[in-house]
Amino acid sequence: VQLQASGGGLVQAGGSLTLACAACGLTFSRYGMGWFRQAPGKEREFVASIAVGGSTHYADSVKGRFTVSKDNAKNTAYLQMTSLKPDDTRVYYCAAAPYRVPRDRDLVDHWGQGTLVTVSS
Repeated sequence: VQLQASGGGLVQAGGSLTLACAACGLTFSRYGMGWFRQAPGKEREFVASIAVGGSTHYADSVKGRFTVSKDNAKNTAYLQMTSLKPDDTRVYYCAAAPYRVPRDRDLVDHWGQGTLVTVSS
């Protein structure tokens, strides 16, 4: 199983970015997908997840600004981020779990390699 995250970069506060997570080696439609993020020296924290059936969950800190989605035909999950703040600066990781919602690190079976998002003030 491989998860390839992309789309990170430098953006000004108030701007938008869309991250993508391309998956291979798994039956994508049977996996819940999630996004986590991590700042240097801090724990990896939950951001958003989408279940096999399409239901979504968000951390309070991103609710209303971020949108998670998945395209089973493309084996890809997305995280649309709007109204970005400097505090959103983190390395973002995608995550996958079979038939589970990866809302906690302990529920994740597979991790992507991370993509850096930097929000300047």
